Amino acid sequence: MSDSPIPTLSSWVEVPKNSDFTIYNLPFGIFKNKKLNPRIGIAIGDKIVDLSVLDQEGFFANMFLPEGIFIKESLNELIALGKVQTKKIRERVQSLLSADNGELRDHSARGKVMVSRKEAEMLLPVKIGDYTDFYSSLEHATNVGKMFRDPANALLPNWKHIPVGYHGRASSIVVSGTPIHRPKGQFKDPDMEVPAFGPSRRLDFELELAFITGKQTKLGDSVATEDAEDYIFGFVLFNDWSARDIQAWEYVPLGPFLGKNFGSSISPWVVTLEALEYFRSPNQTQEPEVLPYLKCEKDHSFDISLEVLIQPEGKKPSKVCTSNFKHLYWNVAQQLAHHTSNGCNINVGDMMASGTISGSTADSFGSMLELSWNGTQPVKLEDGEERKFIEDGDTVIMRGFAEKAGIRVGFGEVSTQILPVK
Repeated sequence: MSDSPIPTLSSWVEVPKNSDFTIYNLPFGIFKNKKLNPRIGIAIGDKIVDLSVLDQEGFFANMFLPEGIFIKESLNELIALGKVQTKKIRERVQSLLSADNGELRDHSARGKVMVSRKEAEMLLPVKIGDYTDFYSSLEHATNVGKMFRDPANALLPNWKHIPVGYHGRASSIVVSGTPIHRPKGQFKDPDMEVPAFGPSRRLDFELELAFITGKQTKLGDSVATEDAEDYIFGFVLFNDWSARDIQAWEYVPLGPFLGKNFGSSISPWVVTLEALEYFRSPNQTQEPEVLPYLKCEKDHSFDISLEVLIQPEGKKPSKVCTSNFKHLYWNVAQQLAHHTSNGCNINVGDMMASGTISGSTADSFGSMLELSWNGTQPVKLEDGEERKFIEDGDTVIMRGFAEKAGIRVGFGEVSTQILPVK
C-alpha cells in the first residue's frame, strides 16, 4: 500500500459527488464536438479542459511544447514527449483548476477552455500499433481450467512461472459507445460430428484493464521490472469480447484467433500512472518463487474497484460482477518485463491488456463463462431475465474507480451494445 500522503486539493470547477473525474485524476483523452475538430483534453467533473486553447492563451509558456501538439487525433505525439513533459502539463492544469488559483478562473478565455463533456464526442485516445492480451488472474485461469480440464490439475504447468499472453489484433479495438456486431465463425459442440459455421451462440465479455506504453525500445532491448513503470503512461478499462464457441474450436494449437479478434472495447479517458500513485496495493504472493527477471522490489498493483452491468435493450442495467484490479497474480511490471525479455521492441501507444480480472467469490468472476459456469448456471438479472451469455441488443457496461480517504480517481465507463450478426 502506498505510504504517500494524499494532498488536500479542491477546485473552482464544480465536480459532482462521486465523480470519477476529480482534480486528483485529470485523465487525458481525444474529443470533438459540433464546433471543434479532434483535439486533446483533460476531464474534470462534467467539463473538458481544451488544452489547445490553454496553449494558445500562453498558459504553457516556458514549456517549449511543439506547435499544435494538442490539435491531434491521438495522444501518441503528446505521450512521446516523455513523462517529464506530460507530468508537467497535468500538474500545470491541476494548478490552474485549483480553488486558490484565479489565473484561468478569472481569465477571459475561460469559456473557450472549459467544454461540456455532455456535448462532446469521445474518440479512440491512442493510435494503437500493437496489442497484447495477458492471462494474469489466478482465479480466472483456475476456473477455466476446472471447466475444461481435470479440476485437480486446473492450472497448466507453466502458468505460475510466466505471465502468459498472446499478440492480438489492434484494428478492431474501438472506443466506448461503438456497437459491435455478433461475430460468426466455425464451432463444433461435443455432440456434433462435423463443425458448423454461423453466428456465435456463446458471446462473452471479459473484464480487464489495459496499460498504454509511453516510451519505445529498440529491437533486442529488454525492460527490467524496476524500470517498467517508466514505460507505462496510463490505463483504460478494457472489454475483451470473446466468442467462446468459436474460440473453443480453434484455439488448439495456436491459441485465440477469430473468437477474439472481432472486437475489443476501451474507455475513452486515459488515467495516468501518477493519478493512481496513492492507490498502490501489495503485489500478490507468488509461489513458487519467480525467476530473477520477474522479481519486484516495489508494489506494482493498484486497488481499483471494478464492476460489470448488463442492460437488456429498453430495460434497466443489472450488476453482475464486482471485482478488483489488485486480484491479478501477475502485475504490470512483470507483464512488460516478460513481454520484452526476448528483445521484442515496444512503441508509443501499444496496448497491453490484463486478461480477465476475477476474484475468489462467485460474484467477482469477470466473464459470463465463469458467472454462468459455461452456461450451466444462468445469471439472473433484476427484471427476472436470465443470461448464460450475451444476447443481441444487450449493452455491457464496465466501470472502475480507486477510492481512499475520500479521494476518488475513476475511469468513467466502457459501454458497448451488441448488434445482430451481419
